[in-house]
Amino acid sequence: MIASRIICLVLGYAFGLFQTGYLYGKTQHIDIREHGSGNAGATNTLRTLGAKAGLIVFLGDAGKTMLSMLAAWLLFRQEYGDGVRLLAMYAGLGSVLGHNFPFYMGFKGGKGVACTAGFLLAFYPPMAPVCLLVFLLVVALTKYVSLGSILVGACFFVQLILYGQLGYLGVRTGLLPEVYVLGAAFTLLILGRHHANIMRLLKGTENKFSLHKSGDPAKKQ
Repeated sequence: MIASRIICLVLGYAFGLFQTGYLYGKTQHIDIREHGSGNAGATNTLRTLGAKAGLIVFLGDAGKTMLSMLAAWLLFRQEYGDGVRLLAMYAGLGSVLGHNFPFYMGFKGGKGVACTAGFLLAFYPPMAPVCLLVFLLVVALTKYVSLGSILVGACFFVQLILYGQLGYLGVRTGLLPEVYVLGAAFTLLILGRHHANIMRLLKGTENKFSLHKSGDPAKKQ
């Protein structure tokens, strides 16, 4: 099953290389990485190009992760039975890695939050409502999208362990430790990609969320 894990990780990485934010930005004649925070994810697209663009990019990034997991499931469902859910996790993790570190863009991609949202929706949907509630409450109260994203990563990991111990994840007990390790990897990737945001939050200099676009980026070129 080691080879299958590697295949799913690489498969997911390939899906993750579809940079929705970058490609959408190109339709607006900009490189999204040259504006706002400089990353190619949904939040920067939202701030730079508005709500519609942000939603499109979020759905694209979440969707590519879900598709990578579906591909892994289709490839290995007959061979591994309930073990295929673990392989789907590898595909989802690979998608986050491809999104965050696309080789053809100098390993400068997004932060993986939308991809992680797609993962949890595909892997165990009951985790999504609590994560969404945490995100919305934190952003509404603090105006910090980064803080909401960071806490969603922690919330996801806590729920993963809780549902795993209760036997709800559909993964046999022997595979649960590996599931938790992969879950921790998702969370650590979110924390790592938000390192600069964490430093700004601690210093009180982090940018607050606004529904208004940061100007016309096409005019800034």
